[in-house]
Amino acid sequence: MADTAVATKKKPGWRTLVRSLKNPKSGYMALFGFAQGLPPALFLGTLYAWLSEAEIDLETMGVFSLVGLAYAFQFLWSPLLDKVDIPGLRKLGKRKQWIAPMQLIVGIALLVMSFLDPKSALGWFSLLAAIGAFASATQDIAINAWRIDVADEEATLDILSTITQMGFRLAALIGGALGLIIAERIGWPQTYVIMGAIMLAIGIAGLFAPDANVAKRSAASVAANEEEVAELYNMGEITEKVRNRALLAVGLLWAWAIGTVVVFMVRSMTAAPGARPDVTQFTTTYGPLIVIATVVLPAFIAAWVAKQKRDGTNVITAAPGVGSGHTVKFTDHLYRALVLPLVEFVGRMGWSLVLILALVLTYRICDSIWGVFAYPFYLGELNYTGDEVAFASKFFGVFAIILGLALGGWIITVMGRMFTLTLGAALAAATNLLYADLAIGGGTMQAASDAIGFTALVNFIAGVFQMPESEGLARLTFTIFWENLAIGIAGAAYIAWLSSIVAKRYAAVQYALLASLTLLVGTLGRGALGQMIEDRGYYFVFIFTALIGIVAVVLCILEWIRESRSKLAAGIVAPEAGEALPAE
Repeated sequence: MADTAVATKKKPGWRTLVRSLKNPKSGYMALFGFAQGLPPALFLGTLYAWLSEAEIDLETMGVFSLVGLAYAFQFLWSPLLDKVDIPGLRKLGKRKQWIAPMQLIVGIALLVMSFLDPKSALGWFSLLAAIGAFASATQDIAINAWRIDVADEEATLDILSTITQMGFRLAALIGGALGLIIAERIGWPQTYVIMGAIMLAIGIAGLFAPDANVAKRSAASVAANEEEVAELYNMGEITEKVRNRALLAVGLLWAWAIGTVVVFMVRSMTAAPGARPDVTQFTTTYGPLIVIATVVLPAFIAAWVAKQKRDGTNVITAAPGVGSGHTVKFTDHLYRALVLPLVEFVGRMGWSLVLILALVLTYRICDSIWGVFAYPFYLGELNYTGDEVAFASKFFGVFAIILGLALGGWIITVMGRMFTLTLGAALAAATNLLYADLAIGGGTMQAASDAIGFTALVNFIAGVFQMPESEGLARLTFTIFWENLAIGIAGAAYIAWLSSIVAKRYAAVQYALLASLTLLVGTLGRGALGQMIEDRGYYFVFIFTALIGIVAVVLCILEWIRESRSKLAAGIVAPEAGEALPAE
C-alpha cells in the first residue's frame, strides 16, 4: 500500500507539470537559464557586429574569439566550485556563493564596456570581454550544479532542465538578433547598458533563490571541512600511498591541459597579429587531447582506484576514524577535488560507464558534427541569401527550438525521461533525411510545406518583413523548423538525463566533465566530414549522418534497459518524474 501511495503521488502528467512550473525554483531556473544564454551571445556574437562597425580589422577581431575558450574548457576549474568557499559569501549557499558574484561581474563588465570606445581602448575592451566570459563560464558550472542540487519531487529535474534550455535560447535571441535591432536604433553603448543592467538585476534576484546547502554551509566551518576530508582515513578507504599515486597521475594530466591553454592564450595575446596561433586549429587539434587528458585517462585511473577499494586491496584496515585528531594534508584536499568525483562515478556505474560514455559521445553527433558546414550549405551550395538564412534560422529556427523544448518537457513529464531521450535521438537522426531531400532540390519538402499551409504562413510573414519573394524560402524554413523542433526535444531530454546520472556531492565536476565530452566526436569528425562533402557531396553526407544517428538511438534503448533494471534492483517502482539523485 505504501508503494502504491508513493507511485500515485509521483504519477506523471499535467498536474506534475503545473506543480513544477508553480514552484519558485522554476522561476529562478528561468532567470538562471537566461543568465547562462545572454553573455555568450554578447561576448561571442553581437560583439563582433559592434567591432565591425568600429572598423576593427578582422585579424584583431580574431583575438576576441579567445574568450570562447572559457566556455570550451570550463571544466578545468570546475573542481574549485565543488571544493572552495568564497570568503564572506559562504552563507549564501554552496552554489549561490559562486552564481551571484559571477553574474554581477558579467553585468559590471558589460556596463564598463558600454562606456569605452573599442577603437581607442581595444586593450581594455578585450580584457573586459575575457573577464566577462570567464565569469560567465564559471556561473554556468555553478548553475548546472544548482539545478541538480535543488531538484525535488515538485520542481523536478526534468522540468528544471527544460526551463534552463528555454531561458538560454530566449537569452540568445535577445542578446543576438534583438540586440542587433536595438543597437541599430539607439546605438551599441546604450544596448550594452541595457544588457548589463539585466545581468545585474538577475544577480541581485539570484541572492534570494533557494539553495539546497544554505543551512549546511551557514553552519560550516574550517573544522567541519577538515572533518569531511578526514573521512578518507576511515577503514575501507584507499591507502594514502595509492591515493597519492592517483593524484600525481591525474594532477600531471590536468597540469598539462591547463598549461597548454594558458600558453596558447599568452601567445595569442602577446604575439604580433600575423604571428598569432589560429584559435579554430587549436580547438580542433588540442581540444580532444585536453579532454582525453582531463577526462578519459583520469577515468581509467579512477577505475583502477575503485577496483582497489572494491576488492579490498590497498585499503585501510585500521583507522582512528573521523574526529580523532588526524591531520588532514593539502594532498587530501586535492585528491577529493580532482580524483574522488571520478572514483565515485566510476565506482557507482561500474561497467555501465562504458555505455554512458558512448551515449554522451554520440547523442548530439547528428547536429554537432555538421553544424559548422550549415552556412556553407545554405549560402554556397543552395545559394540562399544571408537574409533568407537569417529569416529561416533565427526567426523560425529559434521559435522551433523553444517550442521543441516545451514539447520535450511535456513529453518527459507524461512519458518519462528515457522515452523522450530515445525519441529525441530518433528525430535528430531522421531530420538529416529532410536535409538530404533539400540537397537534391527539396521537392518533397516543398510539397509537404504546401500541403500543411506552412508555405502560405512563411510567405505572409516574409511579406510583413518586406523580404523579396523567394521560391525556395518556404522549403528551407520548413526543413530548419523541423530540425530545430527535434533539437529542442532532444536537448530537453539530454540535459535532464545528464543531470540525473551525476551525484549531488560532486555535481559541478561530474556534470562539467561529462558535458565536455558531448562535442568531442563532432570536433574529431569535422575534418573527415569536410573531406567527405568534397568527395561525395552533401546528399551522401546527410544520409550517412542519419545512419550514424541510429547508433545513438540504440545506445538510448540500452541505457533505458540499464536504468530500468537498476530501479528494479533497488526496489524503485515509481515513475521517473521527480526521482531523487544519488547523494553520494
